Amino acid sequence: MLVLITYDVNTESEGGKKRLRKVAKQCVNYGHRVQNSVFECMLDTTQLRQLRGILEGIIDVEKDSLRYYLLGKNYKDKVIHVGVKESLNLDAPLIL
Repeated sequence: MLVLITYDVNTESEGGKKRLRKVAKQCVNYGHRVQNSVFECMLDTTQLRQLRGILEGIIDVEKDSLRYYLLGKNYKDKVIHVGVKESLNLDAPLIL
C-alpha cells in the first residue's frame, strides 16, 4: 500500500537537527522524498509497523510530529500532482 509520511521536527530545540536527520534517513530507506518533509512509501503492514516503531523511537513527542496517510493499493486515483517534479511510478521495478 502507498503510505504518505509527513513530519515536523522542531530544530530549535536541543537535538532537533539530529532527530530531523535521523527521521529523514529512515524515510529514505523506505520510500521516495516528494517534498522536504514528505515521503511516499510502498509498504506492507509489517514494514509500516517496523517504520513506525523506528520513527516514533526517534522523535520527541513533546516537540515533533509525524503523520501517516494510508492511501492503499488504489492510490493512483487519490493522488493529483501539479508542477515540475515528476512523480515516480512506485509500482515499477527500481533500477539502480
